[in-house]
Amino acid sequence: MTSRLIYGCMGLGGAWGSSHYTEDDAARAAEAVYAALAIGITRFDHADIYRGGTSEAVFGEVLAARPGLRDRIWIQSKVGIRLAERGLGARYDLSADAIRSGVEGILTRLRTDCLDQLLLHRPDPLADPAEVGRAVVRLLDEGLIKGIGVSNFSGAQMAALQEHLPVQLAANQLELSLGRHDFVESGILVNHPEGAAVSFPHGTLEHCASVGAEVQAWSPLAGGRFTGRTTPPGDSVGERAEADLATSDLVARMAQERGTTGEAIVLGWLMRHPAGISPVIGSSTPERIRACAGAQEVAEAMTGPEWFALFTAARGRPIP
Repeated sequence: MTSRLIYGCMGLGGAWGSSHYTEDDAARAAEAVYAALAIGITRFDHADIYRGGTSEAVFGEVLAARPGLRDRIWIQSKVGIRLAERGLGARYDLSADAIRSGVEGILTRLRTDCLDQLLLHRPDPLADPAEVGRAVVRLLDEGLIKGIGVSNFSGAQMAALQEHLPVQLAANQLELSLGRHDFVESGILVNHPEGAAVSFPHGTLEHCASVGAEVQAWSPLAGGRFTGRTTPPGDSVGERAEADLATSDLVARMAQERGTTGEAIVLGWLMRHPAGISPVIGSSTPERIRACAGAQEVAEAMTGPEWFALFTAARGRPIP
């Protein structure tokens, strides 16, 4: 069975803010990549900003040390975010020059001649869609990328960009998880007062399904929120913490009943959704990577009542 899981390389390459990595960093990256390969993962996700570029550079070392590996895997990366420039913490840039230079830097660091897929990392409010389209077409024509997608775009933003592209946007990567479940809330709270408080752009998953774009989920394990992180995010008291603890208990109980891991339960819940979500797991710990192996089997076996039990526990109150 081909794994729907994608390995996210954000945690590889040393410390954030550093422009270099150590031999130990390279060794740990190799261990993580091999752990992903061992559970059937052949797709790897990058971005030019991850660890200031060292995530891609250390991955390039892994490829160089294992001849033939590049031919057996699929790699995507992202452009469009600039960090720590001109006194700004971050800004978005999808100008033609930024897209071009971003891709060239990615290929150099990864030591490869093309990306299987390029994602535009965030919508740039100053971007001209026609200019973006022309930049992407040139990259496709030159063989520097094989496909194009987006990340953190709404369905409407995808449709507007699509008008300037000769190929279909192949993916949209969004934050989706049992902890960030507003993608479900946006659907069930239609015509309900609570729906006004939901920020997820309603119709985005439906748009992806209608055009055949893959939905990828970043942070699908919610940072370990339900699978072993000892301190809940934020305050240790209150309704949110109580919901997290109740959900963690339910995840653990379901994992024990199935003879699997909590990670597989949390990912299986996400993959059970009919949008065909592909989780991008970002742990750099081999044990946690291996713990994700049974997610597809969990998704296939999970019943509707079980799925709703997890969802209701995570939201901390009954559904309307």
